[in-house]
Amino acid sequence: MKILSLNCWGGMLHAPLLAYLPAVDADVYFLQEVPRALEPQPESLTYREGEKTLDQRTELYREVVALLPRHDGWFLPAASGPLYDGARAYRSEFGLATFLRTSFSVIGEVARFVHGAYSPDGWGEHPRARNAHCLRVYDHEAGRPVTLAQIHGLRDPAGKGDTPARADQARRLIALIDSVRASGDPLVVCGDFNLLPDSATFAMLREAFGLVDLVTSHGFTDTRTSFYEKPGRYADYMLVTPDVTVRSFDVVETPEISDHRALLLDIG
Repeated sequence: MKILSLNCWGGMLHAPLLAYLPAVDADVYFLQEVPRALEPQPESLTYREGEKTLDQRTELYREVVALLPRHDGWFLPAASGPLYDGARAYRSEFGLATFLRTSFSVIGEVARFVHGAYSPDGWGEHPRARNAHCLRVYDHEAGRPVTLAQIHGLRDPAGKGDTPARADQARRLIALIDSVRASGDPLVVCGDFNLLPDSATFAMLREAFGLVDLVTSHGFTDTRTSFYEKPGRYADYMLVTPDVTVRSFDVVETPEISDHRALLLDIG
């Protein structure tokens, strides 16, 4: 089973992103920062936050659906708000997307907010609402179930340090996984956690499930691309339980398809 985790940056690097996703031929795609249009609108619009602007590919979710016809897809919005074409605003959503190859069977599934709640009337104040998605999947080739989860962790303008909100987020993530996973299932948890490697969140996940992070344990020190110019190069993580057989793991340096690097895991 090949698993990809990637923060898509709203499709800012649209052409290389859409070329890479089908080429990598993953069984599972866990994608964060995915837009979806709520009404007919131009292909590219602008997100505005103060003086900050970002181009957003408005139909990124549906474009990925078209690229992966042998995968089932889920779109899980965290909020809806305006994207702009000049002075005109269009309604859009922003959240997680999950794609699973149809040769695998979903035998359990839940999506839940781990911080805040869905915001229907605007993107909201920071730290904004965040959700997570967990699947229990039967792998017919391996002859066993496996539990898989992704999260887009809350972003705090004060930084990536531990906070009470992040501790609560970790507890909610643990409860979400517990509600889907059966005892003895191999477990993979991944996503853009927006955390430093020494965060208490990872200690909580290790205590709850025995999860070990592959990014730091394999010696990777950077999960961001050249498009990210700030210090603090950790954001994305891939964690597994000891019973997961890791055939290969990589923090993909090239091609650059976002301001985050893709995490690519192959398990037996």
